Amino acid sequence: MKQYIVDAFTGRPFSGNPAAVCVMDRWPEDASMIALARENNLSETAFLVREAQGYRLRWFTPGTEVTLCGHATLASAFVVLTFYEKESGSVTFHTLSGDLTVKRKGELLEMDFPAGSMEEIPVTDAMEKAFGERPVRALLGMDLVCVFERGSQVREMEPDQKLLSGLPGRIQNATAPGDGPDTDCVSRSFCPKLSIPEDPVCGSAHCQIAPYWAGVLGKETIRAFQASARGGSLECTLLGQGRIAIRGQAVPVAVCDILAEL
Repeated sequence: MKQYIVDAFTGRPFSGNPAAVCVMDRWPEDASMIALARENNLSETAFLVREAQGYRLRWFTPGTEVTLCGHATLASAFVVLTFYEKESGSVTFHTLSGDLTVKRKGELLEMDFPAGSMEEIPVTDAMEKAFGERPVRALLGMDLVCVFERGSQVREMEPDQKLLSGLPGRIQNATAPGDGPDTDCVSRSFCPKLSIPEDPVCGSAHCQIAPYWAGVLGKETIRAFQASARGGSLECTLLGQGRIAIRGQAVPVAVCDILAEL
């Protein structure tokens, strides 16, 4: 089967968030997909099978299957619209998080995702010890979102992965106000519970991060920067009715054949 390596949320190779995208004609065993994801050792490997309408899409980290992944969805849409359905303007994926549609928007791809709900929770000493900085606010939904005063705190932090894994939430996110004219917020996403120390650019985390900053700043569209070593940019717009549009670029890095039998 074909496997594509695509860098998502960037216009430059070797930046943004890399994902492997495997296009198949049948589903292998789950253990085989986890084994390939572990072999790839990327934050996500996406598996697609064509159906009567759209594609069935599943995402695997090196340790487990996840219910929602933004950058691997963006990468999967790039593969489908670039290599398989070149004349199409959109593709719909059937996933564990429902149907997700991705559309061409000029040089960008736009994903229609569910916006995550969160509740404010107390800031704790455990959060301060884990991140190495004390957040000013903490919110919890599917992921933990800790808000810090300055972007420099987020950019420079070196969190303790073991302590992070003891905090609530699927992913432990750190975010702060933007520190540049074209950035509304900066963030980083740490995922020790998913066998990923840091996700370079996490689209699903921005289903919670972007609505938070939209409320704080009174803006419908948030320009977000993920301040990992690779870095990446996202444009997020609240759509109403619990949905959010997340836009970004994607670039191909490699196309290869998987020789091992799955």
